[in-house]
Amino acid sequence: MRQKVKEIEVRSVLTKTGIPGKKYCINPYIGCVHACKYCYATFMKKFTGHIEPWGSFVDVKINAPERLEKQLKRAERGDIIMSSVTDPYQPVESKYMITRKCLEIIASHGFPVDILTKSPLVLRDIDIISEMNAEVGITITTDDDSIRRIFEPNAPVISARIEALKTLHKKGIDTYVFIGPCLPMDPEALARKIRPYVNSVLIDRMNYESRAKGLYRKFGMEKWLDDKYITEIIMRLKKGFSDKQVEVC
Repeated sequence: MRQKVKEIEVRSVLTKTGIPGKKYCINPYIGCVHACKYCYATFMKKFTGHIEPWGSFVDVKINAPERLEKQLKRAERGDIIMSSVTDPYQPVESKYMITRKCLEIIASHGFPVDILTKSPLVLRDIDIISEMNAEVGITITTDDDSIRRIFEPNAPVISARIEALKTLHKKGIDTYVFIGPCLPMDPEALARKIRPYVNSVLIDRMNYESRAKGLYRKFGMEKWLDDKYITEIIMRLKKGFSDKQVEVC
């Protein structure tokens, strides 16, 4: 899929969020080229005027660091999540480094931050993250890369995500895995691969199954849409992470 990158300027980048346990969110980009088929963030197109297919565009908030500096100077202290509707470490971050610059500003103001990504590019910023009040979550929805290619066609391979968790964890950074949504998987195998490298686990169902229902049918995976079956998978995941703090959304 051809991808369009556009530079934009914004009035603000630090916004209030309703995510439990977080006061603010920062989204350095609009859109996400990972092109995950189940992504709830496609609703953003209603507000941004994009007509391109989801996954084919990303807007770079080039003045985000400057706006963040001004906003944090007057903001009440509270936890920040980066990001809520985009991946802060999608490929364009290699060039623009908006996320890194924002982390530097967050660190200078001493705000706690929760970084959630699918990308091992987060390791580039381990020098900053290791000195912050920060936790890093890596989203891993399956243990099978053939499934990943169907539902997350442009996202990093699973092994790279697990290696990122391993490296972060060994550096003493608080790490967690977000298994959401639960895609077709071997839950015991997934837990076994991840368990040594996380402090906690967050699990979620496929909340927007209408977006991906056709794929489940096309590849004969309809049982993964059955609520009782997913409940069983979640129970098996919880057992596999029995020595960890596990939260089910």
